[in-house]
Amino acid sequence: MRTRPGVLESRLIDIGREKFAREIWGRTPLLTRRAGEFSDLCTAEGIDELISRRGLRTPFLRVAKDGTSLPDSSFTSPAGAGATIGDQLDDTMLWRSFADGATLVLHALHRTWEPISRFGTDLSTELGHPIQVNAYITPPGGRGFDHHYDVHDVFVVQIEGTKRWVIHEPVHPAPLRHQPWTDHRAAVTRTAAGPACIDTLLEPGDCLYLPRGWIHAAEARDETSIHLTVGVHNWTRHALAEQLVRATLDALGDDPEMRRTLPVGLDGIGDEIGAVRERLMTALVEADPTSPFDRIRREQGRPAPLGPLSQLAAVLDLHPDTTVRLRGALHARLEGSYLVTRVGRFAVPKEDLPGVTRLLDGETHRAKTLGVDLVERFLRAGILTPAER
Repeated sequence: MRTRPGVLESRLIDIGREKFAREIWGRTPLLTRRAGEFSDLCTAEGIDELISRRGLRTPFLRVAKDGTSLPDSSFTSPAGAGATIGDQLDDTMLWRSFADGATLVLHALHRTWEPISRFGTDLSTELGHPIQVNAYITPPGGRGFDHHYDVHDVFVVQIEGTKRWVIHEPVHPAPLRHQPWTDHRAAVTRTAAGPACIDTLLEPGDCLYLPRGWIHAAEARDETSIHLTVGVHNWTRHALAEQLVRATLDALGDDPEMRRTLPVGLDGIGDEIGAVRERLMTALVEADPTSPFDRIRREQGRPAPLGPLSQLAAVLDLHPDTTVRLRGALHARLEGSYLVTRVGRFAVPKEDLPGVTRLLDGETHRAKTLGVDLVERFLRAGILTPAER
């Protein structure tokens, strides 16, 4: 049972998880005023640090103005002695573009900014779908992008300043990842010219949820606007169908009749299609895509960061009272005599099964309660990490 509200309930919505899942998720926008205080995730000072001091490279930043993305060469350059690669961000060039009205887009902050990394991992675990977090920094009166729709759900979290959001209903509901808005450009343009279903000003602490396919555009007002877009890369029934078809074809590959060569000249192919369809339907009913689908889900996420120095120190200093825990966001589970994780699949001897079962609770454990040899092996494999002291 859930003992306390997760990230969704405590930070992004105020209607409760069950009602959100039942009435909102994937169906309709939701605006939550004063959802929370987000300075722990992102601030103007943090944005300046990322841009000017972290040595970021493309594609971790994009620059857009009036609906057009600027070329990378307009904001990147070699980084000087010892770092001559040519695609590092040039803070002077970025400043000039920003002062001229361009929007700065910091991509994948769940990879480069620790507070957002923790937030994204927790939300992804809770929703069961991969998460990407971008920051949009728009100068006063600036507009980075024209009306468009996204192929993933988003939670828009306003950090600083204000931004006007104009939203229209979809022209292509629930688009898949290979169905971008540019495939429906004319319809998007026509719909955006009509009355909006939502026209609102987001203020710091507000959160707006948009399912994929909803058309939107945003414009900063009289001050610099910073907002986070938390993109939810939705798993869909179509994705599950893909895995079901692949599992079916794999099964048919083991059927000698399905491997048989078609007749010379390919006459009478209608009869062949009938036989193939019959075997295909039988294999489809029997196919189980669960394991490959779970594998794809694991591969789409990343485990919690791993410090090689602290990891080596834990191995070298290992003793029975060393405390360790399962590495975060590992998506670990036992499948028979194997421990399956995002960093590999590991055979578990029968005598180690009790210890492995205990560590899967995610709590802190002493090495002696799991088995010192098991702990050393899993520390070296990146499955366990030293507990925080």
